[in-house]
Amino acid sequence: MLIEEVKEATATEEEHNVKSQKPSPSSSAHKDSSDGFETASDGELGPTDSDDESQHHLHLQEEPQNLSAADQQKSLEQANEVKLQGNGLFGNGQYEEALSQYELALQLAPDMPSSVELRSICHSNRAICFSKLGKYEDAVKECTKAVELNPSYLKALIRRAEAHEKLEHFEEAITDMKKILELDPSNDQARKAIRRLEPLAEAKREKMKEEMIGKLKDMGNSLLGRFGMSVDNFKAVKDPNTGSYSISFQR
Repeated sequence: MLIEEVKEATATEEEHNVKSQKPSPSSSAHKDSSDGFETASDGELGPTDSDDESQHHLHLQEEPQNLSAADQQKSLEQANEVKLQGNGLFGNGQYEEALSQYELALQLAPDMPSSVELRSICHSNRAICFSKLGKYEDAVKECTKAVELNPSYLKALIRRAEAHEKLEHFEEAITDMKKILELDPSNDQARKAIRRLEPLAEAKREKMKEEMIGKLKDMGNSLLGRFGMSVDNFKAVKDPNTGSYSISFQR
């Protein structure tokens, strides 16, 4: 039974035998120039698709006894076949149709430990489809589902970080990049992405603070205006010795 993740950078497919799957070292991949992402691509931040799938460290429990081994195998094969059809649609740029196939694969996959990998890949594949369609909030949700199934899923973390940046959720993108570094300390591109994102996050914090102060000032003026005053009549003076502030009234 073969489980395969859709390729973001190319339309070709690589199939993996789940039963014999073992971790392998990271290898480089080409950046998808069509993405338009300013963040690092999959190839820069993480392993290739084939290596990424082989690095799923899933601790499986005993299979439920209500399905026979043959039934489990049949359900997984059906789900994987539908998922492969989704990969083909994705490669042809038919992202909406691919989304439907990945959803169908999720419905067919039995809800048991042996299907965790396939289900996590389907959610991650749905995420990249949503990203291609510019639906970054949906992409974040799908990546989150993939990571919940497999916390060490690097590609899902990468895709979520990219979607967060598109939404200007810089703090969240940094958090995902730091998680990538925890899983792969040698990932220099994730480290570079953090350094690039931190100034953006700081600028956003300052902008939000200014907007909040502006709203508070407007609220204060609306109240003080009834008495012929404004917040400009009040000045905060900082005591250099204690660091505390005193408010003085000025006409």
